[in-house]
Amino acid sequence: MNQTPTHACTICGAERMAEADWFLITESRWEDRVKVLGWNDQLAMKPSIHTACSPNHVRELVVHWMTTGSLDYPFATVVVPFPESVQGHKLLQQRNDIVMANVHQIGELAVHRESLHRVLNDNPQSLNVILDELLYAVRREWKNGTVNYEEENRMVCVPTRAV
Repeated sequence: MNQTPTHACTICGAERMAEADWFLITESRWEDRVKVLGWNDQLAMKPSIHTACSPNHVRELVVHWMTTGSLDYPFATVVVPFPESVQGHKLLQQRNDIVMANVHQIGELAVHRESLHRVLNDNPQSLNVILDELLYAVRREWKNGTVNYEEENRMVCVPTRAV
């Protein structure tokens, strides 16, 4: 029996239909970065990849990442340092780069955790500008429920900003 792997949205738990264009979200805790990617079946199978069925769920997951330091939704806690060595991290990053070479990157966000916590305490609404830009890039890719990769100006990426 041939079973097709199913994927569920990290936020709502909805299962992905074969024809649906969803988004992948991955994080680098070492660099405090999160990437939003177009759908890729091979990459979606990796345990470190999170899936989102809509631009709003991408935004919600990124907000969760910004506030908790983890994409593990909804049970994330404040970031704890990885026990892995820097050498092990470099090897893991090289393997991930090979797989991600064929994946369309929609946006990337990098933060400075200490500054982010201060901003969240002082004025959390100030982060809406960054989140709105990310959401704009994701929505541009997601037209009427489908990702339009044929559009001439498809490579709209959110500039990496440190907050």
